[in-house]
Amino acid sequence: MKKNKFLTILLAVAGVLSLSSCNDYLEVESLSNTAEKQQFDSAADTFSALVGVYNSTMGDNTYGQRMNLILSQSGDDLRTSGDYNANDRRGVSCFGAIPTNTELLRPFLDTYAGIERANLVIKNIPISPVYQTGSAEDKKLMDRYLGEALTLRALFYYDLIKNWGDVPFQDVPSADLPSVYLAKTDRDVIYEKLLDDLLKAENLVPWRSEGNTTAQRISKGAVKGLRARIALARAGYSLRRAPQQMLQGSNPQKYYQIAYDECKDIINSGQHQLNPSYEGMFRSLHTNTQDATNEVIYAIGAFGGNSKTDSKIGYYNGLRHDDTDWKSSGGINAIPVYFYEFTKYDLRRDVNIAIFRVNTSKQEELQTSINWNDGKFRKSWTSITGTSQNLGIDWPMIRYADILLMFAEADNELHSAPSQEAINAVLAVRQRAYAGNLGQVGTIPTDKTGFFNYIVKERQLEFGGEGLRKYDLIRWNLLETKINETRTKLTQFMNGTGIYANVPEYIFYKKVAYDKTKTAQQNVTDIDFYTATGVAKSDVFYSPNQSVATPSGYTKVNWRLAMTQPYISGDPIKSYAYYFQANRKELLPIALDVINSNYNLTQDYGY
Repeated sequence: MKKNKFLTILLAVAGVLSLSSCNDYLEVESLSNTAEKQQFDSAADTFSALVGVYNSTMGDNTYGQRMNLILSQSGDDLRTSGDYNANDRRGVSCFGAIPTNTELLRPFLDTYAGIERANLVIKNIPISPVYQTGSAEDKKLMDRYLGEALTLRALFYYDLIKNWGDVPFQDVPSADLPSVYLAKTDRDVIYEKLLDDLLKAENLVPWRSEGNTTAQRISKGAVKGLRARIALARAGYSLRRAPQQMLQGSNPQKYYQIAYDECKDIINSGQHQLNPSYEGMFRSLHTNTQDATNEVIYAIGAFGGNSKTDSKIGYYNGLRHDDTDWKSSGGINAIPVYFYEFTKYDLRRDVNIAIFRVNTSKQEELQTSINWNDGKFRKSWTSITGTSQNLGIDWPMIRYADILLMFAEADNELHSAPSQEAINAVLAVRQRAYAGNLGQVGTIPTDKTGFFNYIVKERQLEFGGEGLRKYDLIRWNLLETKINETRTKLTQFMNGTGIYANVPEYIFYKKVAYDKTKTAQQNVTDIDFYTATGVAKSDVFYSPNQSVATPSGYTKVNWRLAMTQPYISGDPIKSYAYYFQANRKELLPIALDVINSNYNLTQDYGY
């Protein structure tokens, strides 16, 4: 797969970095003072150190799999597939992870390794001889590298806070600390530092067009977008240690203003726009081609075909392939009622949710409702075949659609009702989803509460499978509410009541050949569904059973009938979000090995 110049440089220097990753919690990097100085005595050498910081965002333990595909899958859209186990990925999804869970240790340690690398860069750039004797061009480059390192460090700390709450904080290399056995720092103190750092960084890092770079490298838009996201987290709710309950951050209006200003700057910059094709934007991530309008503001790169710098995106998750050409596992399932949050006119439905799998004969095989997968990432959209698990698919960290919806949310909070600008921002996202059927977009509420609820729903539809939903629900203090609502909806779905009264118990269909060149929507409409006279094919999911007996040549698949009580509640192995407890399970436990390595670190939150 062809990769851009920046990722080519990453690959070239990854094996020769003098800044090695930490093996243990806050382990001091083994660099002599001389070696450290030499690492930053030129712009070129400094760039190789910066590459080491970027590398810490990649691989299985961070945004190649665990941070984005495992730790985040606990909302009202998707869940990890399989039965509960407290010590693996399914324990995380069911809110039942314990400190010995195997998925918790490496994301925590590798994120701190990234912080250590960033701290070395941030410390040494200002004292580098380049600043004393270098050319103006080199000094400008060094400033850019500093801004990128500050941004990456902010991303690392944000990842730690959103998963573990208060964490140890250091903004200098470990070798410069009197002791590496740090206690936790209040997250609001860390947030303030991150917001200040990002304000500095946005004055050092160029816009995408000015820097002549691609989405895999941080631009001014990425800095501002991350600052807006962190500001909204600071303004919102989080689980506190004392008292142990969900509380909103102090002075939220200040942080809504930061988010508003940063998003508006991006909107006004003209650097980024919505890609006219929702699906096309995700396909571009599979082929490392620039999306048409730079909607993807920042993407975590993936390369190298290994667990350290590549990703399992599209293999671990996404459309399930049983065929030998595109073998993949489909490790994330869509919650059945998520399908029905979309209308039949919404183009995002068939991109976000894969209701079929590709069987060994490369045919589309319709799945029961409890076996649907997330669909934004598909191995067959890449050029890689065979059993390879590393596909080089980049992770969309910040998209322009997110900027529009964050702007609208902040606007509504600041003005106690949405401005026309805020309404237009949401409308733009909505109209893309309904391209070709704009008459079905619907009316956007203009009161504060109605607009907020609309944003809550729209973000669910827009960002399914992108690792945002769980953290959105937490900052809105809606996680418990939405889990309970989802259980109610699942019960109605099972019983065929409420809005699911016309959803069929089962569907009859004929298998068709899978064509990866067709759109996600075309893949679904290609399936030969049996419908009774007068029922449109597009209405088969919204109409009662089309026949009592299985028509000749068709296969019967349980739709509503696949939903049973053990999936909904009461079963400690199979039930959705069975182990969730409000004011406790909004955060994860820290891995036991980490706790045991630092006598000043506490577990907290009832773990």
